[in-house]
Amino acid sequence: MTSSGLLTSGVYALFGKGFGAEKQLLGADLAQYVKLIGEFRYTWGIDRNQSIATRFLAGTLLAYGGTRYAPYREQFYIGGANSLRAFTVRSIGPGAYPPARNNRYAYLDQTGDMKLEANLEYRFRLIGDLHGAVFLDAGNVWLLREREGIRSGRFSWKNFLNEAALGSGAGIRYDMDILVLRLDCGVALHLPYNTGKSGYFNVHKYSDYLGIHFAVGYPF
Repeated sequence: MTSSGLLTSGVYALFGKGFGAEKQLLGADLAQYVKLIGEFRYTWGIDRNQSIATRFLAGTLLAYGGTRYAPYREQFYIGGANSLRAFTVRSIGPGAYPPARNNRYAYLDQTGDMKLEANLEYRFRLIGDLHGAVFLDAGNVWLLREREGIRSGRFSWKNFLNEAALGSGAGIRYDMDILVLRLDCGVALHLPYNTGKSGYFNVHKYSDYLGIHFAVGYPF
């Protein structure tokens, strides 16, 4: 848990400034927010050469008082080598918001106040210190309140399953004991926004939605 403004807001309250009022500290607007992140991991060992690793992550970011939005650096994003590996960082979300293909800076808007992510990975030894993996990743980020210029970004239980992106893939790992070198290739199976294709697997051309990531260490 991280927070900002709790102590200062309490001091302001002693001097009669309402909880919902905008506040300043040393001439700068005071950010007031609470950020909570919870993560669960578990690995089943099948035998000495095989295992199934799982992870579930949930986070929420709540701005309060006179602050409408939490600082950008605290907002959640998804995708990348340790997240949804079929997608690059900040390439999906929030919610069903479609990325602007003609705007190279559109990724700056693809953050949210809430994050849900689930990962499943089957790990196995290939030969010696070389290991392989097959994985399935799902999740997205959402807004808790409307943001100007972002449509279909708010979280709702009604649309939750359809707005959770899904990707699968495979990878290889070279385990040198002191560190692990990893190469993963993921492909998108379901996009959280309307692509014009009916059905759950709504990707028109899978080769257009490949994520290739080289990293050090296991993803979770």
